[in-house]
Amino acid sequence: QVQLVESGGGLVQAGGSLRLSCAASGRTVNTNVMGWFRQAPGKDREFVGAMFRSGSTTGVRDSVKGRFTISRDNAKNTVFLQMNSLKPEDTAIYYCAAGESVGKYDFWGQGTQVTVSS
Repeated sequence: QVQLVESGGGLVQAGGSLRLSCAASGRTVNTNVMGWFRQAPGKDREFVGAMFRSGSTTGVRDSVKGRFTISRDNAKNTVFLQMNSLKPEDTAIYYCAAGESVGKYDFWGQGTQVTVSS
């Protein structure tokens, strides 16, 4: 089993920045890919982006390109989501996920709330 713990969410004004962290523990050998999803109220969960242990990435979704960046520290089994120029529409619960491949996320964090005020 793998445990994922997110941190770094909060309330920020539009234009501000936040950095989310997701630390994995347990059988981290099963965390080849670590990624971020988000779910806004009344909407479906959507994929934000992911990074492989190798350092390659999936890129981020179009709506956050140029504003969000994913990075990863393999030594600390941690993935980050740097979010800049935040917009009210970025408001959501952000979830970290991990697994062996994109599309097969076996482990999920509890989520962290990000609220962007206008």
